[in-house]
Amino acid sequence: MNFSPCFIVPVYNHGATVGATVTALARHGLPIYLVDDGSEAITATVLDRLAASVTLVCLVRRPANGGKGAAVMSGMRAAFADGMSHALQVDADGQHDLADIPGFLAAARAQPEALICGVPQYDASVPKGRLYGRYATHIWVWIETLSFAIKDSMCGFRVYPLAPTQRLIDEVRLGRRMDFDIEVLVRLLWRGVRIVNRPTRVIYPEGGISHFQAWRDNLRISWLHTRLFFGMLVRLPLLLTRRLAQHG
Repeated sequence: MNFSPCFIVPVYNHGATVGATVTALARHGLPIYLVDDGSEAITATVLDRLAASVTLVCLVRRPANGGKGAAVMSGMRAAFADGMSHALQVDADGQHDLADIPGFLAAARAQPEALICGVPQYDASVPKGRLYGRYATHIWVWIETLSFAIKDSMCGFRVYPLAPTQRLIDEVRLGRRMDFDIEVLVRLLWRGVRIVNRPTRVIYPEGGISHFQAWRDNLRISWLHTRLFFGMLVRLPLLLTRRLAQHG
């Protein structure tokens, strides 16, 4: 398989932090797909300036805010159309430890059919409510996949193999907002994509912008788990057969 990786960075009003993120990513010499998810004028101006001054940047502009998932999928479509084989998703707000990029890309090059998934290693900056809330999702994901293959389904630092991911997003209407990160992993695993977990440091910068809407996004995620649970029941024979084969 031709290994042609890139970065995908969904951006929504991250004008204060996206420049530093792009500067760090540009050191790796790979295409950077910045997806403007309907940002306000001040961030849109920053993105225009980055696109004009950094040759590696490809600016994908959505006409209105559609959510993180919608932005990531727009970036994937653009990258895949340009011939990219893999995309490392990176948040624009400075949460992710970009020093881990070489290790994640090396893992993707060594196992190009796999999805390399970040497993967060938090420091004291993590909000306790967000931390505890993740455990409920972990349990549901283990039930929905009948496995512990996905160690963390909510970390946005991950390398996607674009061909199977593009097929999925063309064939299934996935969650457009914070539910996307969970759903895309579960459904790719259902389709036989192998998950490789790698630890990565995640911080919550002081004054950072979070677009997680507690009530709305938790409701979306709850509804998502309901749909995935019944989807698991439909796929139960396949999942059990696959599990037996792996341990046979």
